[in-house]
Amino acid sequence: MKEFVPASGSMYIRGVGTAVPATRYTKAQCLLAFEQSAWFNRLDARSRFIAQTVLEHENGIEVRHLALDSLDEVFHIDPDTLARRFLYHAPKLAVSAGSRALSAAKISANDIDAVVVSTCTGYLCPGLSGYVVEGLGLRADVQAYDLVGQGCAAALPNMQLGRALLATGSCAHVLSVCVEVSSAAMYLDNDPGVIVSACLFGDGAGAAVLSRSSNASTTKGTTTGTNASTTTGTRQIEWVDSSSVVKPSHRDVLKFETRRGMLRNVLTRAVPALAAEHALNVLHTVLQRAGLHSHDVNTWIMHAGGRDVLKAVELHFPLQSSDLRYSSDILRSYGNLSSAFVYFVLQAALADSAPSGYWWLSSFGAGFSCHGALLKVR
Repeated sequence: MKEFVPASGSMYIRGVGTAVPATRYTKAQCLLAFEQSAWFNRLDARSRFIAQTVLEHENGIEVRHLALDSLDEVFHIDPDTLARRFLYHAPKLAVSAGSRALSAAKISANDIDAVVVSTCTGYLCPGLSGYVVEGLGLRADVQAYDLVGQGCAAALPNMQLGRALLATGSCAHVLSVCVEVSSAAMYLDNDPGVIVSACLFGDGAGAAVLSRSSNASTTKGTTTGTNASTTTGTRQIEWVDSSSVVKPSHRDVLKFETRRGMLRNVLTRAVPALAAEHALNVLHTVLQRAGLHSHDVNTWIMHAGGRDVLKAVELHFPLQSSDLRYSSDILRSYGNLSSAFVYFVLQAALADSAPSGYWWLSSFGAGFSCHGALLKVR
């Protein structure tokens, strides 16, 4: 194991903001739209059965927000339509979440020295960071970074880069943004993983203001639509330590691939067990360095790839289902938001006035990669 060298300087999460499209759809609505679409008869009987089973029975998800005026639009699957959807909605969601994070942190756009934007559901060049700079009115000399290809795990690498920027002394405030328009990465065929993916993912963005000092407020509100307001509290969230693991040997277990000019999600049965295994290893690494044990963590901010992933985490750690209530609540109300998910979970814990002390923040996804951070909340 590599010798632990404490990071120079401190990082605090001073404000959190989230955003979702205004349109929301229940799984019953999604099933009806699928059954009435031309795709229903294009797919084989097994695929139709899988979709009906996932959408008719308990799957941990009730509602998803999608950047669609009508569910009929989701079945218009071609590269140009999907690219336009991403270009139109991703900047709007990213700017909305970023604006709320700034408001929660009680700092102005002019105070931001760097912005880091992550996504995996679309590609733009120039990247999304430029749209965020423009939309929020950030300074022209702001450092702007675009991170792609990290899937659902991207939030923590994004924040780890923010921490590195703060440690250089060149930045006092970094804006971290993750945005996913999963409806712009729609793909259908007879692969069971593709069918399940189409039933799991939602659209949304999360953002956080990362700072060297802690004298600002953090959000205590939850966001339920693109026009929702954000309230503030006085919690102090210190980033204590973090760790990561990347296992390229498991790359084909969970990834995007390109077919016919479109992103196609590869999702296999091995994902829940791998996610739980690697998440536990990362947790033990950080807690050992801090001289702590899992019982010292009183709030869990976990990415939820789906109901089965949460169950696997609960069994491996082990935890009570109530320990993962914030993750399961967000999953139920929004679906899998990919990289943006953990911002929503963190916001939910703050809104619920979760007890002070050590909190654990973890994300995992394509790669196969897993990341975790120990937070101290006062």
